[in-house]
Amino acid sequence: MATNRVFVVFVLPVIFSIIVGSLVLTDILQKPDRELNMWPMSDSEGMPSHNAPIEIIGLSKQYTTTEPVEIQVKVDDSSFSCGDLYITIYSSAKNDVITQGGYFEQCFESASQIIPVEEEFSIVIDTPGSYEIVTEMVSKQLKNISTKGTFTVK
Repeated sequence: MATNRVFVVFVLPVIFSIIVGSLVLTDILQKPDRELNMWPMSDSEGMPSHNAPIEIIGLSKQYTTTEPVEIQVKVDDSSFSCGDLYITIYSSAKNDVITQGGYFEQCFESASQIIPVEEEFSIVIDTPGSYEIVTEMVSKQLKNISTKGTFTVK
């Protein structure tokens, strides 16, 4: 009688959990485009707005294969007045990284919140297609903010 209670109270829930966990994991693995985001970069992901703490400046909707993509980033959050800036361009169709740029120790005064300081991110993409650009600022306290934009190359 006691072994039946031990089985029902301890063993049966373990077996049930393994079965349900396996079913959920199998369902997730069937979707290859699914993204696991255990540590979200920010709450401001998506389309940038004028009230966002980070904005992409100078991004056009369309470029030619000979025209450089040149952008700067504006940060409106004072807790990010000093930190590292990362800019990544992805191919929208394949989600492949086309290029990455890192600008470390980017500190600016409150009057000018444009980074990279005394530099500009510039790259020529010679392959026509649709692209996504993601900018991320990481503060000295390891807080992150990011935004993204899309453009096409013809």
